[in-house]
Amino acid sequence: MKKILLLITTIMTIFCNFNAHAEENNMLVAYFSATGTTAKVAETLANTINADLFEIKPAQPYTNADLDWTDKKSRSSVEMADTNSRPQIASKVDNMGKYNIVFVGFPIWWYREPSIIDTFIESYDFSGKTIIPFATSGTSGIGDSGSNMQKLAPQAKVLRGERFPNDISAEELKEWAKEWL
Repeated sequence: MKKILLLITTIMTIFCNFNAHAEENNMLVAYFSATGTTAKVAETLANTINADLFEIKPAQPYTNADLDWTDKKSRSSVEMADTNSRPQIASKVDNMGKYNIVFVGFPIWWYREPSIIDTFIESYDFSGKTIIPFATSGTSGIGDSGSNMQKLAPQAKVLRGERFPNDISAEELKEWAKEWL
């Protein structure tokens, strides 16, 4: 009888700990990274705040020629010139409903979020969720990215967001994110 009670107690403890951990981890860091810079910052942020991580991968990967911002006919230039452009995404987030807070990371393109971020935002129901944009850029600010994203997810609370240099530390990211932890 003692063994059965011990077994039941052990199973209940494991189950309760699992559920508590699942409820705690209601944050997602989703990011698009063309060159790896944003990926590094997103991975550091997710590890620092114990959030799940999702890479927003284009269905058709960008080549170096696609990313040539000096060529008005490059894929990225054409997409960014058309505010209705919605590049396809290769995969979807499993169970977006479990997240209350979604950090969305991206490089700054033409002073705003890349069009693939617009695709991502329009792909889910963000009602009642908080979306926190973050961007990487050497010099350009985050611009109107937050307000652009708010228009695409009107039932969400979209914050202005922040631009980070590629060498931001885990401690700096944690300090920035502590409001939502």
